[in-house]
Amino acid sequence: MVTKGLIVRLEAKPGMEEELASFLRDALPLVQAEAQTTAWLALRAGTTSFAIVDAFPDDAGRQAHLDGAVARALLERAAELLAEPLEIEPTDVLAAKLP
Repeated sequence: MVTKGLIVRLEAKPGMEEELASFLRDALPLVQAEAQTTAWLALRAGTTSFAIVDAFPDDAGRQAHLDGAVARALLERAAELLAEPLEIEPTDVLAAKLP
């Protein structure tokens, strides 16, 4: 059961759209290694707009993800890839359908 989540909004710098998309695709194996990350989606919402949606069983799982490899790598490359600062929104999961 998941109770906590994150929504991360990302706006790519002009010319860095495909680099950001590639970064997100390449992050999947790192997230798969996170036992407490129940669901992780990397989404493209437009030419330059991207998002990450995550779900976790509890606050500890969410914090472990925020302290993990993907978050560190994204923060390290934020100035290179992003036109705007990261928007990280913690959420509570009200209902979920997961495999």
